[in-house]
Amino acid sequence: MTEKCNVLILGAGAAGMMCALRAGQRGRSVIILDHAKAPGEKIRISGGGRCNFTNIHAGPKNYLSNNPHFAKSALARYTPRDFVSLVEKHRIAFHEKALGQLFCDDSAKDIIRMLLSEMQAVGAKLRLSTDISTVEAIPTGGFRVFTSAGVIETESLVLATGGKSIPKMGATGFAYRIAEQFGLDLIETRPGLVPLTLEPTQLEKLSALSGIAVPAEISHGKTGFKEALLFTHRGLSGPSVLQISSYWREGDEIRLKMEPDLDVIGHLKTAKKANGRQSAQTALGDILPKRLAQHVAERAGVTGNIGDMSDRTLSALTAAVQEWTIKPSGSEGYRTAEVTLGGVDTTNLDSKSMQAKNVPGLYFIGECVDVTGWLGGYNFQWAWASGHAAGESV
Repeated sequence: MTEKCNVLILGAGAAGMMCALRAGQRGRSVIILDHAKAPGEKIRISGGGRCNFTNIHAGPKNYLSNNPHFAKSALARYTPRDFVSLVEKHRIAFHEKALGQLFCDDSAKDIIRMLLSEMQAVGAKLRLSTDISTVEAIPTGGFRVFTSAGVIETESLVLATGGKSIPKMGATGFAYRIAEQFGLDLIETRPGLVPLTLEPTQLEKLSALSGIAVPAEISHGKTGFKEALLFTHRGLSGPSVLQISSYWREGDEIRLKMEPDLDVIGHLKTAKKANGRQSAQTALGDILPKRLAQHVAERAGVTGNIGDMSDRTLSALTAAVQEWTIKPSGSEGYRTAEVTLGGVDTTNLDSKSMQAKNVPGLYFIGECVDVTGWLGGYNFQWAWASGHAAGESV
């Protein structure tokens, strides 16, 4: 038996479920398939289990793509306020953290239940633990999809299967394979929002700092992010590093400015006047974690009492805090990357509908498209916006 529907969506994540509920609201018959045992697994684990479901500041400037203009249409037509209205409709309590990030008060599962409820209300059928083997175009129009549960024929086929990041959650490159099958181009994929690693010699020098977090500004070229930096046993992590990782490429250096909002040299000069017999390490320990203060003093090659130090020496100490240059050896890869950079080339897609320009009825949404947001709810907003755009069109 071949089952038929208006819209078949592959992938029951954020983008796929948004597309399903919007298409269903427009009276389309919708089936949504996923090989996982539960829908919205990335939603469930996001934000420490509380789901950073959007960012109130989300706009085109917060996204990386070969075509930075592509995301404008979808983001303008389904905004963070639109998604917040849906959350409020379901009486899900939420709060704003730093930098416009919105989180559930209770659990990320509230967002999943909300999406499932909206899908159920419009009759969208969810099928889990279903594998897809083959996708083929029907000569007269539409698509035939062969699954572990049978054959489905559909007028519109939506790829919402995500990228390669976090393979233990079931991530695959399926969408890229289908894109290539139908003649769409791909932009090189790589891990994004990922910790950076250091080569053994560097790691050894920084080993005493593992576990220390400090406010920092991390820069690459003209791009910089001012958030927490975390030293790890593999290298560097924390929000500022995850952010810059999307801009960094192998062989590049990054710049670290710890405690970017502090006047470090002013503090040292004040400490020198107040108690010249203390060491530089002790003076730095008032503004830095003790182990980091010790490392900085050693790195600057500074010993003795701060009262005996010249302004040039104090400047060297300040540079050791706020003017680091480090060349990472690599990243932790897709295993821990929060997103996949690159993907389906946006020149092949219509920015208003997310439909493939040369393949009527074929759509790509969410992470599999070459649109990648910053850390902090931006990638969920792209999922909602791109899913809604396709849902309006299918």
